Amino acid sequence: MTYQTHTLTNGLRIIHMPSAGNVSYCGFYVNAGTRDESDDEHGMAHFVEHMLFKGTKKRKSYHIINRMENVGGEMNAYTNKEETVLYSSFLNEDFQRAIELMSDMVFASEYPQREIDKEIEVVIDEIHSYEDSPSELIYDEFENLVFRGSSLGHNVLGDTGSVSSFDAQNVKSFVSRLYKPSNIVFFSLGKTDFKKVVYWAEKYMDQYPESETLSQRAEPQKINRDFRVLKRDTTQVHAVIGGYSYSHYDTNKTILFLLNNILGGPGMNSRLNMSLREKRGLVYNVESAATSFTDSGIFSIYFGCDKRNEQKCLDLVYKELSKLKTEKLSLSQLAASKKQLIGQIGVSLDNRESLALSLGKNYMCYNHYNSWEETVAKIERVTAEQIQDVANEIFDENNLFGLIYD
Repeated sequence: MTYQTHTLTNGLRIIHMPSAGNVSYCGFYVNAGTRDESDDEHGMAHFVEHMLFKGTKKRKSYHIINRMENVGGEMNAYTNKEETVLYSSFLNEDFQRAIELMSDMVFASEYPQREIDKEIEVVIDEIHSYEDSPSELIYDEFENLVFRGSSLGHNVLGDTGSVSSFDAQNVKSFVSRLYKPSNIVFFSLGKTDFKKVVYWAEKYMDQYPESETLSQRAEPQKINRDFRVLKRDTTQVHAVIGGYSYSHYDTNKTILFLLNNILGGPGMNSRLNMSLREKRGLVYNVESAATSFTDSGIFSIYFGCDKRNEQKCLDLVYKELSKLKTEKLSLSQLAASKKQLIGQIGVSLDNRESLALSLGKNYMCYNHYNSWEETVAKIERVTAEQIQDVANEIFDENNLFGLIYD
């Protein structure tokens, strides 16, 4: 999977991967997320994502909606703790249409007050909907527990109080601070010749001036472990257990990625799924996840169960963690685990939308995109001893926080 790159005179980086097929993908990774918000801006990064669709200097919101829809294309966006992503899928012949539209949205949105007032109500409804889903809400509350005192703990959606206070001045202040060309990556995947990609990027983006982005991100301070049980009006018990893990740039990240896949990854044969669901029928869903940030990371295990099975499930989770700390994987177990993870990544990258997003994410974080061979080589180098060492560090009782909705 070869790729080509270019940097505009204003500092905006471009990455393009040639790909056969009738459909292309392109978009923007903006290095601006929830952790870049000040104390009075909770939810602003996500709110700006919504507002990108609400009008520019030359387009009303309905023009934005129809621009790609009219040719059968799609527009999508999302926000997380460290980035905001806007992207589109479309027929190859409509590449110029897509790049012109999204450049206009990212760099020339107007953020009219009348649209802000309407969108505040939309986002508040989204917050209320989210609060009605305990299996999702508990993750945010758990991250706030682990990263208490840091903007990494902030809920992506914000809260009704903070969102209700937003106005045009607040929104424009956030955008002017972070939506700088040097803080943005444009990515594309498709048959369009790279020279055309660069030409259109220069035409629609190069006029926006270069300026420095002053990062306000501060590395979160680790706090003492905490375990909380909260009373919630839920039918099930919902539980999350986990703690600090590794940043994007920590060499242990690949080891933890493999360890996580063994413990509670997407495979039905993960140890937690086999123990809690397949063997004993105690849960419908149990999973683990490892998320990396610029300067930190978080590891978590989630399950939902009947209230009478709460302690039994907790005991089984801790039992599986103990096994990974004390029992080194055999050569056959290690080989099988590597084969499974490599296969999962290969299948994921066969989804061209996932591949395009991976392209942008990796170039934003590393200024590089790992080839398939590099990715496989990293996984193959992991040893059983390294997995056991990481398990002992991450699953150490002093690193394990807990949150239970009872």
